[in-house]
Amino acid sequence: MPGPAPASDGRQRASAAFSLSCLSLVFSVTAFSSSYWCEGTRKVAKPFCKGQSKGERCIRFNSPDANSSNAVQYIWETGDDKFIDRRFHAGIWHSCEEVINGEGEKCRSFISLTQAADRGVLWLSIVAELLYIILLVTGVILMSVEMCYCSTVIDGLKLSAFSALLTVLAGLLGMVAHMMYTTVFQMTVNLGPEDWRPHTWDYGWSYCLAWTSFACCMAAAVTTINKYTKTLLEFKHKREMLERSIRIECNFPAQAGPEKACNVYVNSFCSSTEDPARPVQSLRHLATISVL
Repeated sequence: MPGPAPASDGRQRASAAFSLSCLSLVFSVTAFSSSYWCEGTRKVAKPFCKGQSKGERCIRFNSPDANSSNAVQYIWETGDDKFIDRRFHAGIWHSCEEVINGEGEKCRSFISLTQAADRGVLWLSIVAELLYIILLVTGVILMSVEMCYCSTVIDGLKLSAFSALLTVLAGLLGMVAHMMYTTVFQMTVNLGPEDWRPHTWDYGWSYCLAWTSFACCMAAAVTTINKYTKTLLEFKHKREMLERSIRIECNFPAQAGPEKACNVYVNSFCSSTEDPARPVQSLRHLATISVL
């Protein structure tokens, strides 16, 4: 039976858009709260070994009397052997690096590391990320209302239009926020504090997750717009077929159209799967009223 296909296709599109929006929201919140947007290493000088410390993470003396101020100490290591790579990762809120002679990490506020001229751009990025998340939440709520509580095709079209608009706007804000943070981080790498500048760095999993959220957001927007356009075209097509059928059955003149009868019956198309020309018999009395 080819009848139920349009309604089922509309539900599938609505479910796909809702699922993509939820994924985008989860990814964006996870990336925004994490500190793995960028990862890399810092080259720092090895500390002197203390006590019985051994290994490649500190510099050892050639004299057993390390505490004697009269002893002449020689460091046999030269060049890059005097340095060690310390791993770090940074996000919107914090920048953390590993501790050489111990376990754990030492974290600092990333906002305090940026230049004063770049902090305004960083705060704009943070505000854009927050608006991105808020718009995603609003879009998800509208989509859920449309799926669960929508009873008429007109209300469904209105909710689809609003959710599509909010989702597109959220995607644009997210893209701008990600690009602004990338610019601020690159400026901080070049002009930031000497004790923080990385030797090598690359983008981390949070950065990839943020752009995956943007991709899911735009996919949800495209799906919602596609559903809205298809529903609107089907609605207009069914209305035209219904008007034509009523005009033929009730002998309307060419200039007059059975708009009143169609307006009374229009909401039945929200879940109708039959041929629009079939309910003409039940609408004949409505067409008669519209003529009068």
